[in-house]
Amino acid sequence: MRSILFLVFFCIGSVAFAKPHHTLAPSQTDSKAKNLNKQMAKAVSAFLKTLNATEKNEVMRSFSDTLRFNWHFIPRERLGLNLKRMSPAQRVAAMNMVEVVLSDKGYSQIKEIIDLENVLRVLESRPPNDIRRDPENYAFLVYGTPGSKSPWGWRIEGHHVSMHYTSVDGHVSFTPSFQGSNPGHVLLDVPQKGVRVHGQEEDMGFQLLAALTSDQRKQVLLAEKSPYDIFSLNKRKVDGMDELQGLAMKNMTAEQQILFKKLINLYLDRYHITLKNQQMAQLEAAGMENIHFAWMGNTTLKMGKGEGHYYRIQGPTILIEFDNTQNDANHIHTVVRDLTDDFAEDLLKLHYEQSHR
Repeated sequence: MRSILFLVFFCIGSVAFAKPHHTLAPSQTDSKAKNLNKQMAKAVSAFLKTLNATEKNEVMRSFSDTLRFNWHFIPRERLGLNLKRMSPAQRVAAMNMVEVVLSDKGYSQIKEIIDLENVLRVLESRPPNDIRRDPENYAFLVYGTPGSKSPWGWRIEGHHVSMHYTSVDGHVSFTPSFQGSNPGHVLLDVPQKGVRVHGQEEDMGFQLLAALTSDQRKQVLLAEKSPYDIFSLNKRKVDGMDELQGLAMKNMTAEQQILFKKLINLYLDRYHITLKNQQMAQLEAAGMENIHFAWMGNTTLKMGKGEGHYYRIQGPTILIEFDNTQNDANHIHTVVRDLTDDFAEDLLKLHYEQSHR
């Protein structure tokens, strides 16, 4: 039903660490993970059945195709089949793929991000047929054969959305996972006025910062000026960020830890409950107490005042970044990266080693 509603909506408008090696056993034997993997395969297969031969050639790629790692969140031409060239039935099937792997909240955020392209058209005085700010330029690619015993995956990508799902032996990797919003806060007199797609992520970050003591804030604040963008950018692997900076959860009070965990959950709540629980189990195994909170830029929320701010959440296995600096601090980028599981690369290495053996 939500896919159909979307179709209607759419037409209208400082410690060095060693990364732990991933193991297959936990998720491989988990029935909920396997069930989600089956649901995802079923949704992707259903989408592929709506395509003709030419469209399938555009959408389907070998799992070994390095295009899988060529991702970005800027407006650009994208390979695959985008929503603009899909029939209504194909759009419903395509968005069902997205719906299956996200929570209600996550799915709603994706719809709102796409709708912001309509706001940018007005904000930048672009014509309705403009292709740079295009709510239909979100493309789908499938790598390998859905549901097969061999690794396979798929992605949806467009401006401010880049989501990647990889299936290896029943385990589903859902990172890298990027979301952005421009405007971060819609101030223009349009139907979307007042929308803040990532308002909670912004507000709770400031809330945690405000809850810290002056000594703690000295540890957390890495720079008075915020970076222009997230540090991990669109790299295949996160590099140059091996040092855990800021304040560790173990050095927070009980109340501060509760707030910090809420902030982490706010990002993981975007995903299907099975994926969220999978990630939380991994964080707990690596030690939640080792996750750090760091900040750069303005320390008081001043929406529309050009005061840029950035924070990151980083532990032995996870990196979450939030940046609001561009366009006078009204342009947000967020990303969730699994430092052991992006594109399921560690699992793939183990999979191929075991298969060869």
